Amino acid sequence: MSAANHQAEVALVCSSHTPMLMEERFASANVCAQVRDSFDRMARFVRDFAPDQIVQFSPDHFHGFHYDLMPSFCVGAAATSYGDWGTEKGSLNVDEDFALALLDAVRDADVDAAVSFDMTVDHGFVQMWEAMFGRFDDLPIVPIFVNAIGYPLPKYHRARALGVAVGRFLATSGKRVLLAASGGLSHDPVVPRIVGAPADLRARLLGRFTFDPEQQARREEQVREAAGQAIIGAGPCRPLNPDWDRRFLHSLRNGDWAAIDALTPETVDAEAGAGANEALSWVAAAAALAAAGGAFEIVQEDYIAIPGWIAGMAHLAALPLR
Repeated sequence: MSAANHQAEVALVCSSHTPMLMEERFASANVCAQVRDSFDRMARFVRDFAPDQIVQFSPDHFHGFHYDLMPSFCVGAAATSYGDWGTEKGSLNVDEDFALALLDAVRDADVDAAVSFDMTVDHGFVQMWEAMFGRFDDLPIVPIFVNAIGYPLPKYHRARALGVAVGRFLATSGKRVLLAASGGLSHDPVVPRIVGAPADLRARLLGRFTFDPEQQARREEQVREAAGQAIIGAGPCRPLNPDWDRRFLHSLRNGDWAAIDALTPETVDAEAGAGANEALSWVAAAAALAAAGGAFEIVQEDYIAIPGWIAGMAHLAALPLR
């Protein structure tokens, strides 16, 4: 990535993620090829933009954040990949000084984000980079955790406020910054809830223990079984909602912040699935782009509903209008 001193410039990439990404037994070879092509085009966009920094908004799936202390938002000054769903373990390349300056700016804007000097991230952060480049450890990423599955969730207008604060900071940074988000869209994996959970599940959600490799493998197999059932419209996962996905993308594309602010975690869950609130990350990233660069144009938008991947799979890339 370029390390030259530039005027502040920004761009945006958003991508769905899914545990079943590229597993052809859950999607046709043609569908997998379409998704690979979309990732390849997004990778070219990222290479051409050549960012000095990447600021990424993404959720976690009870690997790094637990109910012993669950923030709405957290800026990582250092981070390590957990290595679930075939993603690699290892340290992210985080610029601590830049991350802390960003955190100060966010707090000065009255958004109370937490900070971690030892953040654990999972496939929700690293999968999109591995799909594009085969690795993540050489990319200059500042990770910002957005709580999207650990109820109670932040409101959509607060995710937008977070993004606005980040974007205003980036506008004065003098850097080329790629904003990124990962998650959703309509998406109903088997998401555990702590209310009413049996004692062993409650202990895990509280972070009292983490899965050993065998337990992690069993958990992943349970999700694969649910994915196989989803292909035929059965099992615990609710059907995808392409109509909701398209409405959301339309609102984001057109900067319809009133429509986005009107979303609630409860209505999004009801209409698009327990994992659909990962769209909070998209809202934060798009709001950051708008705050840093004004009106923007979409230069890539791809969408395909893939029941066996339990995801409305979408890719979005954007630049400010000049």
